[in-house]
Amino acid sequence: MSGERWFTSPIGVLVSSLIAVVLWGSALPFIKLSYQHLGIGSHDLFAQWLFAGYRFALAGLLLILLSYILKPRGQKIPRIPAGRLSMLALLQTLLQYILVYAALGLGSGITMSIIAGSTSLFQLLAVRWMERTEKLSARKWIGLLLGFSGITVMGMAQGNELRLVFGLAELLMLLSALSGGVGNVLARREAAVEPVISLTGRQMFWGGLGLLVLGCASGDPVPFEWDLVGIGMLLYLAVVSAGAFALWNMVMKYNEVGKVSMYLFLTPLFGVVLSAVWLGEHISLWALVALSLVAASILLVNRQRKIAASQT
Repeated sequence: MSGERWFTSPIGVLVSSLIAVVLWGSALPFIKLSYQHLGIGSHDLFAQWLFAGYRFALAGLLLILLSYILKPRGQKIPRIPAGRLSMLALLQTLLQYILVYAALGLGSGITMSIIAGSTSLFQLLAVRWMERTEKLSARKWIGLLLGFSGITVMGMAQGNELRLVFGLAELLMLLSALSGGVGNVLARREAAVEPVISLTGRQMFWGGLGLLVLGCASGDPVPFEWDLVGIGMLLYLAVVSAGAFALWNMVMKYNEVGKVSMYLFLTPLFGVVLSAVWLGEHISLWALVALSLVAASILLVNRQRKIAASQT
């Protein structure tokens, strides 16, 4: 089965999307574990960005190497112009993860995991704004409202009570989801020119270098005491980034955004469960309510797609 047939078949979309969201869901709590092991403080933003730079530059190199291994002999890999690559690297890696790492240092892994699910909503809005290829019907608007309601509930939840608390960490994670959603749609467009593996690797490498430069502004390019566990954590996160982004960009390339965006809402589910298992964080009643609203949102949007398909 060819790559295109796999990524457009129902089983291919399901398996590839599930692997991507499981990897992403595991990354958020695993980053917090890495902070703890390497002694990165919650307010040490330069160290967080430096660690992110190592992670994404390494992930990019892995994908660039893979793209050359997979390249047919004698053929040249087509490239998008440097300016367009820079914009993609800015949105999908540099800006998104400047915000993600800062948010994770300040907030709960469970809360951040749920808010990260709003990337799906921003993808639907971005594809409508950037490409105007998918209409936002009344049902989809209701779905978007449900999804944002879930995010708001999670942002307000403290313990088993509901309070109006939407602080800096939650705002930063929401902005990172906006950057990621727009970046995903932009990557979908650029994948028509450059192969996904090469495109993803190059934007991730340059975005990672940007994070390294930003992190080095503190004056110490190697502030961590590396051991085998720390190196293993970095390698795992690099593989997570390379695998998740490459798979997701392939799924996005061959499918309608409204068809596949629903799977991103599973990222918070895996993030919440793994945060509870790995970090010992409590899953409150309001977290379950928030997850239910998010799930209802994407199911409603997906149901609209099936109804429309049956009427054609």
